[in-house]
Amino acid sequence: MATLLDITVSGAINLLTAFIFLLAFAILRLQPFNDRVYFPKWYLKGLRNSPTRSGAFVTRFVNLDFRSYLKFLNWMPEALKMPEPELIEHAGLDSAVYLRIYLMGLKIFVPIAMLAWAVLVPVNWTNKTLELDKLVANVTASDIDKLSISNIPLKSHRFWAHIVVAYAFTFWTCYVLLGEYAKVASMRLRFLSSEKRRPDQFTVLVRNVPPDPDESVSELVEHFFLVNHPDHYLTHQVVCNANKLASLVKKKKKMQNWLDYYQLKFSRNQSQRPTMKTGFLGCWGEKVDAIDHHIAEIDKLSKEIKTERELVLKDPKSIMPAAFVSFKTRWGAAVCAQTQQSSNPTLWLTDWAPEPRDVYWQNLAIPYVSLTVRKLIIAVAFFFLTFFFMIPIAFVQSLASIEGIEKAAPFLKPIIETKFIKSFIQGFLPGIALKLFLIFLPTILMIMSKFEGFISISSLERRSATRYYIFVIVNVFLGSILTGAAFEQLDSFLKQSAGEIPKTIGVAIPMKATFFITYIMVDGWAGIAGEVLMLKPLIIYHLKNFFLVKTEKDREEAMDPGSLGFNTGEPRIQLYFLLGLVYAPVTPVLLPFIIIFFAFAYVVFRHQIINVYNQEYESGAQFWPDVHGRIIVGLVISQLLMMGLLSTKEAAQSTPFLIALPVLTIAFHRYCKGRYEPAFVRYPLQEAMIKDTLERAREPHFNLKAYLQSAYVHPVFKESEEDEDDYVSEKLETESVLVPTKRQSRRNTPVPSKISGASSPSLSEPVKEHGEP
Repeated sequence: MATLLDITVSGAINLLTAFIFLLAFAILRLQPFNDRVYFPKWYLKGLRNSPTRSGAFVTRFVNLDFRSYLKFLNWMPEALKMPEPELIEHAGLDSAVYLRIYLMGLKIFVPIAMLAWAVLVPVNWTNKTLELDKLVANVTASDIDKLSISNIPLKSHRFWAHIVVAYAFTFWTCYVLLGEYAKVASMRLRFLSSEKRRPDQFTVLVRNVPPDPDESVSELVEHFFLVNHPDHYLTHQVVCNANKLASLVKKKKKMQNWLDYYQLKFSRNQSQRPTMKTGFLGCWGEKVDAIDHHIAEIDKLSKEIKTERELVLKDPKSIMPAAFVSFKTRWGAAVCAQTQQSSNPTLWLTDWAPEPRDVYWQNLAIPYVSLTVRKLIIAVAFFFLTFFFMIPIAFVQSLASIEGIEKAAPFLKPIIETKFIKSFIQGFLPGIALKLFLIFLPTILMIMSKFEGFISISSLERRSATRYYIFVIVNVFLGSILTGAAFEQLDSFLKQSAGEIPKTIGVAIPMKATFFITYIMVDGWAGIAGEVLMLKPLIIYHLKNFFLVKTEKDREEAMDPGSLGFNTGEPRIQLYFLLGLVYAPVTPVLLPFIIIFFAFAYVVFRHQIINVYNQEYESGAQFWPDVHGRIIVGLVISQLLMMGLLSTKEAAQSTPFLIALPVLTIAFHRYCKGRYEPAFVRYPLQEAMIKDTLERAREPHFNLKAYLQSAYVHPVFKESEEDEDDYVSEKLETESVLVPTKRQSRRNTPVPSKISGASSPSLSEPVKEHGEP
């Protein structure tokens, strides 16, 4: 158990680490040769140019204006200056709403901390329970424990203070959550109504198209929507399995990068042509000329790509029973996306199409019937991952303790027992060990989500974030608590009834407060400071810049601005919400550490969003219901554990008054879900009609069909050479032309035919250019 000295040492180490990171960032960001690393967002928008090439040679790489170094923390107030409407215009609604999560943390925990320190800390401190236990039962306790609920004796009337404050915490948290939900829902609707035209506003993804022996998928889709949406259907694009083609294109691009590298190397030293070995990783195999080898490989891949492209376009087996269907109006798309299309609810499944840059194309080739099996497999795999991961976490954390190290290496005991080393181990090592152990978890969870078959990057990140959050609750929160005194009694814990579990965990919670304080400082202070330093992108950029960059385009591709990483960032925030809500009535001393995290992270991520991150997609804050729901889960967990803790304190008269809290909290959540969640999962027809009407009035002759025709063509076709693009475009155009059908339903179309029986609406209406009546 960490003492106050251990916490002080840990705080000093983490503050020093954070200061070094910030100082290094402040110096590195001022250097001209790092400009593209720390301000890539502005380069991608075309609003920033490379540092001047005039003047002395040194000034092209190093900033010699020493006055600029005196204001090395000036970036912090600069990050706060951009107003929220401008931030939404600059970075999108997803980024702006993501920042509101940090602000919401401050809104919740600053008043809670003030109330807890004003009421609970004096109530806890003015007891001598732990001092008496030390004398009678030889119980170990630190000064921090004296500020917690552990210092109150059994059956004390002082527990009423904790119950009243728990009610106050719950009502205040729900009040803030209600205001934020209403605000974000309003922001989303306003954003959707003011947003510029996007292909996904007019397009739905249709899956599980039933097979037909007489018609191709393309013909079947067009016939179905001409019959069932005759006034609104515009065009469609069938989904093809181009995964093999995409892998060939990716391989060719990799080969081209190596060719560029060897050609650049040869241009710098023409006395000797570069060579390489053809074996694995260039470690063995035949020694060949590197440039000639890569040219030959690229030519070979080009032929394979051309052959595979023709196969994809011609082979019916490569066409999936799915299509992107576009409509003439947003209203028509909203009706289709939000209604059942067939009497068989398992066929003709429609949902809003992701925006083109959000589509995860590899998963579109997964047969819809296999998705349920995939989800079942991943559910089982995640269950075992979550619960078996607790064993190595417990093992690592046991080693990262005084007792664990002394047991594993007895000869280190004289060194470990020195005051500073002991404080370092107890105050710093457990937190850093846990953080290092979780490094590869996000990658594993993202692989699981991809295997499940989600068809957009945003849905992949949201599912991965959900699993990460569950994992954090079970392993980081409950696992870390049980790793302490309760973990030693794991056998009895597993045999307990469900009603006894909150009691067992409740007893262990106050004892682990010091561990979570050290973890917050490692992850939430030094870790956030490391985020702004961007050491990995900095190194990768300069390696690419030295070995591969030949043109400005190459230099732009060498930038790695990254994105928010919702799948990792949001679950981490939720852990701090959970810790704050659980420990606020139990050990309020933890709250200031959480408040520092929220304030510091808000400034850092605001800077990153403004200057660095380039978000891969824009979902219109569709993730907010998940954020709200997880805070509600944290609130209910804190209430249940508080009930368990008080029941162990034999506060039989006061404990029942807490039963109403989870009931009220769940009722509040159901209200919010019914009142605000529809704005995040549906598009109101009224809003769609208003936007369509305004757009028709402003641009009556806009060629919407031409705008949507190729919006959802697989990007692997768009990356082709120019002459091949014409060929692909021609093939895709041909694919949408109908042939006479044998199906009876086509001859019995229940609406007057506007076109000939053998032609497509794409041929019946002349294409209008801008300005043409």
